[in-house]
Amino acid sequence: VQLQASGGGLVQPGGSLRLSCATSGNIFSLYHMGWYRQAPGKQRELVAHITTGGGTTYSDSVKGRFTISRDNAKNTMYLQMNSLKPDDTAVYYCDTLLYSRGRGYYPSGSWGQGTLVTVSS
Repeated sequence: VQLQASGGGLVQPGGSLRLSCATSGNIFSLYHMGWYRQAPGKQRELVAHITTGGGTTYSDSVKGRFTISRDNAKNTMYLQMNSLKPDDTAVYYCDTLLYSRGRGYYPSGSWGQGTLVTVSS
């Protein structure tokens, strides 16, 4: 599956953005999906994920501020980001997720091109 993240940009602290992740093909509904981010000089980290059944998980750093969702009819996943902070500055990536009993949910590595979010005054 091909993935394309979009919606990033420059926003002031406290502002909002909505990211989109468009996927190719017509089996999007069969994939668990996730948002990850990578800040300069840091490792890529999980932001949130959503299962095929709509179950969601968030990192502690974004819980209560970000909302992940999916529209299976549009083959698209979203990330609504509110109350943005400078620490949220990063390139945001989307990916399909795999699951194993030992590892839980983990990225498949499809990634695609990310979208840059910059939070600054």
